[in-house]
Amino acid sequence: MSGADFLDSNILVYLFDPADARRKGIAEHLVSRAHHGGTAIVSFQVVQETLNVLTRKLKPAMSREDARRALQNVLAPLWRVQPSPALYARALDLQERYKFTFYDSLIVAAALEAGCPRLLSEDLQHGQRIEGLTIKNPFLP
Repeated sequence: MSGADFLDSNILVYLFDPADARRKGIAEHLVSRAHHGGTAIVSFQVVQETLNVLTRKLKPAMSREDARRALQNVLAPLWRVQPSPALYARALDLQERYKFTFYDSLIVAAALEAGCPRLLSEDLQHGQRIEGLTIKNPFLP
C-alpha cells in the first residue's frame, strides 16, 4: 500500500509536548517530512491514542479547539489505515505469537497491512523484525 514508515502515537504526542525539546525536535522533523514527502502514515488507533493523550494526559491538556486543529492539520493527512475484521484477527495472531499487548499488536498489524518497511516507536523493541517490518526507535542517540 505505501512503503512509507508507520508512526506510533508517541511520536505524535511528542510533537505537541514541550517537556522534552530533543524528542519534540525529532517528532517535528518526522512529521514535517511525512506531510511534505509522504514518508509516513498512521492508523485510526494512532489518531485515537494521540487525541486522548493530548486532551486528557498532556500537562497542560490541549483545548478541544486545538485538538480539532491537530486532527485536521496533523493527523488526518497521515491517516491511511482503517479498522477491519482482518486487521483485528491479524492483531490477535501477532499478540499470541509475540506476546505483545493487544494494542501494540494492533499497531504492528496496521503497519504490516499498510506495507510499511519500518514502524517508528519507542514502545517496542528497537531492531525487532516482524514479517518484513523493522521496528525503529527514532529517539535513540
